[in-house]
Amino acid sequence: MKSSPSIHQDHNDVDSEEKEEGTEIEVDEDALPSRAAAIHEEIRQDGEKELERDGMALLWSAIAAGLSMGASLMAKGIFQVHLDGIPGAFLLENLGYTFGFVIVIMARQQLFTENTVTAVLPVMHKPTMGNIGLLLRLWGIVLLGNLIGTALASLAFAEMPIFDDATRQAFSAISQKVMENSPGEMFANAVISGWIIATMVWMMPQAGATKLLVIVMMTWLVALGDLAHIVVGSVEIFYLVFTGQASWQEFIWPFALPTLLGNITGGTLIFALISHAQIRNDMSEAAKAETKAKQRKAQQQKKQG
Repeated sequence: MKSSPSIHQDHNDVDSEEKEEGTEIEVDEDALPSRAAAIHEEIRQDGEKELERDGMALLWSAIAAGLSMGASLMAKGIFQVHLDGIPGAFLLENLGYTFGFVIVIMARQQLFTENTVTAVLPVMHKPTMGNIGLLLRLWGIVLLGNLIGTALASLAFAEMPIFDDATRQAFSAISQKVMENSPGEMFANAVISGWIIATMVWMMPQAGATKLLVIVMMTWLVALGDLAHIVVGSVEIFYLVFTGQASWQEFIWPFALPTLLGNITGGTLIFALISHAQIRNDMSEAAKAETKAKQRKAQQQKKQG
């Protein structure tokens, strides 16, 4: 794989067997033991590219993603106001939650919960200190950028004369509903949310023309379950902070820390680890079969000689 150009390119190179051998990651399904292995390797390839990106490029992309996530609260609040009293309003209102994800993913902006899967696969493949350092660097930059972006979006919603009173009240109601959860509930909801987003990321390489449908379907499920998401939730809780309905301390606890840990647990420790274990077993069995085939071929050649 080619490293992305940056002034710190040597320091940002990911450790991998392919780099040591001077080859690229194999993503051809016909050359791998299973279709799942092909998806795994394609996501790992994307993960290496993200880990090697320039820090400032990551930060600006993450800030853009945070700003874009403001669209989720905006759409959901507007839908809530205009669908009031209409049958099925709950379903349509929560469809607004998907808007931010559609923008972020289709625009290829940096979203923290996506990186809990994509960027972690190269580390699981080769867990060196260098790779772990690159992962922590990526997570730190992307999370910081996402929070800056969500804070700016919430500040604009709170201070600028954009929305009427009914929409502002809807924003507050949506955000206060999040804060009704205890820290334990925040964590549990975030685990499921992280797992669903990780599943979505795993589906994307094979989504093709249905990519938009996959994004809407999976993120709508997060909204319907009232699950906690560190980036979308930050838009909502920052809105409460900037309108004086919550304190900075409440943003950190009970919201941010339990939700962040839950998203990481669901996306990385549960989904990515299990998926990686499955693929590593496939690859290991394929390698064993290839070795046996070579041994048999060598024995046959020796007999013929």
